[in-house]
Amino acid sequence: MSQQGYVAAPPYSQSQPGIGGFSAGFGPPNSSLHYGHYGDPNSSYSAPQPGVSKSTVPFGSSAPAGPPPPGTHQFSQTNFQNGPSTPGQQPHRFQGPPPPSSTGPSYPPYSHQSQPAYPNTASTSPTAQLANQLNSMQINSYGPGTTPSSRMSSGHPASFQGPQLPPPTQQQIALPPGSQVPPPANNVNGLCAQPSLPPVARQDGIPGPVPPDPNLQQLSGQPPGPGYHPQPANYGPQMAGSQLSYPGAFPGGLAQLPGPQQKKLDPDSIPSPIQVIENDKASRGGQIYATNTRGQVPPLVTTDCVIQDQGHASPRYIRCTTYCFPSSSDMAKQARIPLAAVIQPFAIVPPNETPLYVVNHGETGPIRCNRCKAYMCPFMQFIEGGRRYQCGFCNCINDVPPFFFQHLDHIGRRVDHYERPELSLGSYEYVATLDYCRNNKPPKPPAYIFMIDVSYRNINSGLVKLICDELKTLLDKLPREEQEESSAIRVGFVTYNKVLHFFNVKSSLAQPQMMVVSDVGEVFVPLLDGFLVNFQESRSVVINLLDQIPEMFADTNESETIFAPVIQAGMEALKAAECAGKLFIFHSSLPTAEAPGKLRNRDDKKLLNTDKEKTLFQPQVNSYEALARDCVANGCCVNLFLFPNQYADVASMGLVTMYTGGTLYKYNNFQLDADSPQFLSDLRKDVEKKTGFDAIMRVRTSTGFRATDFFGAIYMNNTTDVEMAAVDCDKAVTVEFKHDDKLNEDSGALIQCAVLYTSISGQRRLRIHNIGLNCSSQLADVYKTCETDALTNFFAKSAFKAILSQPLKTVREILVNQTAHMLACYRKNCASPSAVSQLILPDAMKVLPVYVNCLLKSCVLVGRPEIPTDERAYHRQLVMSMGVADTQLFFYPRLLPIHSLDLKGDTVPGALRCSEERLSEGGAFLLANGLSMFLWLGVSTPPELIQGLFNVPSFAHISTEATSLPDLDNPFSKKLKSILEHIQSRKPYTMKLMIVKQREQPEMLFRQFLVEDKSIYGGASYVDFLCCVHKEICQLLS
Repeated sequence: MSQQGYVAAPPYSQSQPGIGGFSAGFGPPNSSLHYGHYGDPNSSYSAPQPGVSKSTVPFGSSAPAGPPPPGTHQFSQTNFQNGPSTPGQQPHRFQGPPPPSSTGPSYPPYSHQSQPAYPNTASTSPTAQLANQLNSMQINSYGPGTTPSSRMSSGHPASFQGPQLPPPTQQQIALPPGSQVPPPANNVNGLCAQPSLPPVARQDGIPGPVPPDPNLQQLSGQPPGPGYHPQPANYGPQMAGSQLSYPGAFPGGLAQLPGPQQKKLDPDSIPSPIQVIENDKASRGGQIYATNTRGQVPPLVTTDCVIQDQGHASPRYIRCTTYCFPSSSDMAKQARIPLAAVIQPFAIVPPNETPLYVVNHGETGPIRCNRCKAYMCPFMQFIEGGRRYQCGFCNCINDVPPFFFQHLDHIGRRVDHYERPELSLGSYEYVATLDYCRNNKPPKPPAYIFMIDVSYRNINSGLVKLICDELKTLLDKLPREEQEESSAIRVGFVTYNKVLHFFNVKSSLAQPQMMVVSDVGEVFVPLLDGFLVNFQESRSVVINLLDQIPEMFADTNESETIFAPVIQAGMEALKAAECAGKLFIFHSSLPTAEAPGKLRNRDDKKLLNTDKEKTLFQPQVNSYEALARDCVANGCCVNLFLFPNQYADVASMGLVTMYTGGTLYKYNNFQLDADSPQFLSDLRKDVEKKTGFDAIMRVRTSTGFRATDFFGAIYMNNTTDVEMAAVDCDKAVTVEFKHDDKLNEDSGALIQCAVLYTSISGQRRLRIHNIGLNCSSQLADVYKTCETDALTNFFAKSAFKAILSQPLKTVREILVNQTAHMLACYRKNCASPSAVSQLILPDAMKVLPVYVNCLLKSCVLVGRPEIPTDERAYHRQLVMSMGVADTQLFFYPRLLPIHSLDLKGDTVPGALRCSEERLSEGGAFLLANGLSMFLWLGVSTPPELIQGLFNVPSFAHISTEATSLPDLDNPFSKKLKSILEHIQSRKPYTMKLMIVKQREQPEMLFRQFLVEDKSIYGGASYVDFLCCVHKEICQLLS
């Protein structure tokens, strides 16, 4: 695109702040601190200027001087549509910041699942603009062949019902010029005033760029954009704690707006994520998807189908943000669509799909290109009668080893093409030779070490006994290879408080022996022989030990604990045994005992919405990073089960878990009867998971582009090797690519991911995944093959990585800015000409704004005193290693109407959009997001449904204390239980069920998951955010 681009913005084709600065391994990211730079390492992010793109969103402006509107600080529950409530019901956690406390706030009720939203703003300008112009918005879906004139005149909103085949190429939403600005209809929650926009641009529609607002603040310390002088502005005094975000204001009184009443925009007229999911299920569900074509777009993650590997890796293993890369870096900079792949190398394959074949070339090992070291795969081209092959990645010509030689057929393909997985399949495994092993010695099978915190609280709560009782049966279920009778994994046991206790459970002993290590400053392993044992051989001694542990510490009064020395001890034990493995640590409080890794309570609400907020997500002491590095070097993965009653510094304690590819589980205010099922289910799933140990991953690409940035539960020592002490079926690594040359449209863009790992039986293997993408010099091709769910995964991880080094406000602005940029570029280069007031969305990205808005409202990106810091750090850590299916559900939960169950058939009721408008007083609804699950019951739920599910006569009798449904022998109960099991079976975390009755206090928590609505923390509704993005687009285009 030419330099002229958009007039009112910095030249469009210049290096823009895309998402994803590059930082290798630990430590501060390198010079490109600002999460941005597309291709050009020197261009760090410069803030948009007042009057450039900064004025396009009411973001980041300092709050107007003067007092906030009356009633803004008080959170009034009477605004809920579900009817008034008594003041006595007002939840204490929304009445203002919690009282300061030196011990760290204990969690407010229900906080452990809070997924709230946005810092809201004091905004005294009561007028809303764009949101209300959407009132008479119309959407026309049209196929590629429609002429602009017929499209413009069709005034019927396209109904989104039923599958539309072929899908329309773009979505058009008309915002008619000249519409008057109505007040917001008493909007859904009535919690936020409408977005306030500069009054100047209010007269009609969106005539062009909105005039700059002098109150928009420029980020300090950053150079202005090219060619623009910073405008002088009189900033009023910043209001305490207020921070302007995108649409949304203080929860509180409704804005009183003058003007005629108009009906509120019908949410059914804007793109629906549910409809997109249902359309894909209707057109592709239940079918066979064969991966035989380069650059084809797979079915959505939400669609069930059977995948047949025919030369490209299954989308279960690799999904891309777009399946057609732009051919040049200039095009990539212009569109600013992230080029990324989300790789889940050990993803579970359903029983009806073929498991991976294992190729064994014996002593010779895998065949690789001499120059780039890529492994033999379907992208290699055999020439000269089969005696040589040309590498598809670097074009180097290699000799075929004599043992591998085979003749070619009439089309130049090897005669044994279909007999060799490495020639005909996208994914397969190689048995590795000794060259691929540590110290050139074959690895030993991995070990699992269980390390239990036996401090006063854990003994007293019954947790220690619960863990010991569970391990007695769980150790029979350790993972094993299909052909083996028993697991090769050895087990060991440690307990600790201020000191460490190691146990000798050698099979020849009559009684287990305990050895105490009290020098926690210099941890050593007191015994080698008898610490790690085969459970089957030492069964009686181990069972004896598990019976004794709760009694041994029954009279303890030790409340202080250590933590880093526990990890150190586990790692040293694995190192001494010369094997990789996992530590299962069960811990409950901040480690305050004198020892390395000692932590203090540093939870400081005053840091919220300041430049220092990022420190809350960084480890408190450096020793945890060094410890993580040692663990990775020794193949020691750390799984942490946390049971905190107050602040535990997840950002520090979870760091080793994150860097070693482990999993963090957190149970706030653990209650034995209520929380045991969730914890035990998590523990069982984790112990039984298929896992690769001591893994290293390398991503190779064909010429013209390369992998530049990696996001996940990983550690990087250099810029290419992704190291994981372990990698399980749920962990995904998101990889960003950048151009270093032009791409060839004929040969496409090829990616090979190779993971070298030790299997559960102790065999060293290579797992290879290959995928080929198309390339095009037409932007339309790039937009057509985008995948919104993968884009969401990329944006979430890159934003969550960026908050370690940048203010949250900057990160949020970049997200909105990049979303608008991608859509503006489509509008300018790919869409048919139409009125400025039309919001035109590419078909493949039409629901991207919903997902970006959900991400902006996630508790990680929202600094609010009501949200515990640990909760934010926990969510951040979980998302960093999620695959595409998990981020999809996490950011846009599934809402099912349970009252319309089909008791005869086996169908699940169709999902609904996550908005309060979809709930009804006479219904029951199930909501799940992968971490939390709610059953919401309307006040007029039919008595027979209540009787069937709860075995009580009426709504009033239902207890909200229960965390599971009773086992009842009736069709309602059985059907709902099977749906719960089905949703749960696909997710890595066990979701605790919470029963919520309409108009009762816990409903507050449930509402945060209705992500299309305004959030109680001031985050915008979907409609408002769409307006905000549209305004940004108009600004860029003007």
